[in-house]
Amino acid sequence: MSERALRGTRLVVTSYETDRGIDLAPRQAVEYACQNGHRFEMPFSVEAEIPPEWECKVCGAQALLVDGDGPEEKKGKPARTHWDMLMERRTREELEEVLAERLAVLRSGAMNIAVHPRDSSRKSA
Repeated sequence: MSERALRGTRLVVTSYETDRGIDLAPRQAVEYACQNGHRFEMPFSVEAEIPPEWECKVCGAQALLVDGDGPEEKKGKPARTHWDMLMERRTREELEEVLAERLAVLRSGAMNIAVHPRDSSRKSA
């Protein structure tokens, strides 16, 4: 029954309104160019803030505004390494002391290092 109800109708919504007699907002055409040499225009409202970069319609690369300022460089924090974070918690003298203690434990043989079962079978074979 539902098949008969849909017969002869379209599932896509179609508007039958026209733009006649309607005043559109004032627009401006802004030109962009990508590094691959493609140039295209995008319509923007006169009141809109124009973005300095836009995705290229042809190849998808970043296109820059023609005759405009480039995008602002974002100031980022430098990457913190493990060493940087360690030095925030300890001084170099404390690290030397910890290293000496751990080396003494390793050299004395007091540290019980578990042997993986596969490693022990290789030694006996």
